Amino acid sequence: MGLVKTVIRFAAPLPQVEAFDRYLFVGPHPDDIEIGAGATIRKLTEAGKTVTFLICTDGRYGDGASGGIMGDELAALREQESVASAKRLGVTDVRFLRLCDGAGYVVEDLERGIAETVADTQPQILFAPDPLSRSECHADHLNVGNAVRKIACFAPYGGIMRDRYGMDAAPVEAVAFYMTARPNRFVKTGKRLADQMDAIFDCHISQYPSGSAEADSIRLYLRLRSAAYGIRTLSRGAEGFRILGKTHLHCLPEAGEIG
Repeated sequence: MGLVKTVIRFAAPLPQVEAFDRYLFVGPHPDDIEIGAGATIRKLTEAGKTVTFLICTDGRYGDGASGGIMGDELAALREQESVASAKRLGVTDVRFLRLCDGAGYVVEDLERGIAETVADTQPQILFAPDPLSRSECHADHLNVGNAVRKIACFAPYGGIMRDRYGMDAAPVEAVAFYMTARPNRFVKTGKRLADQMDAIFDCHISQYPSGSAEADSIRLYLRLRSAAYGIRTLSRGAEGFRILGKTHLHCLPEAGEIG
């Protein structure tokens, strides 16, 4: 396998995360995108890249301290928090499918909503949680990750997009998974960890109230993750992604194991 990996590195090199101009980050819930890739997103917007957020479910079952707010009222609040959080990272195009949190939707509707956003925004790369992570158990994360990798493969093909979704093709060249245990590309983010923290903890207050155990745990995790990937990249901090290019999406299975 070592020789095969070496050959594939040269025959079909993995794309670089920062090599594109138009990005679509797809999140199962409000706050997932920021936790998975917030520092990277800030670096992209600082560089003038076009970044869009698509949040698939309404987060109505978030288990933070929402002051007794529940149901539709909590969903509306979390949408407002998402817009504010994205703005902290330099993102103004935030879209919502408003599907029911907790997998309370038909998966085909999820796919169609993502396909519609892809056709409208014409991204070159899609981001989603890694559905192949062995520890991932949340149905929304798994559904979104699987839907995004399917659409990433179909998007360049006009016939498939038209016949399956009723949408136009899009020039998607790669898919990148955040919240992954098998990163194969890294983005040096340095001081932008602070921007990521602000976007999460100053904005997603209904999910991460100040001083809560969950907020403290996520803060520590993000610091340690940034530091660990920073050591790996000889930088002050970094984020990691499992990225696949067009060829890797439907052949060259060994590419997915290259780290």
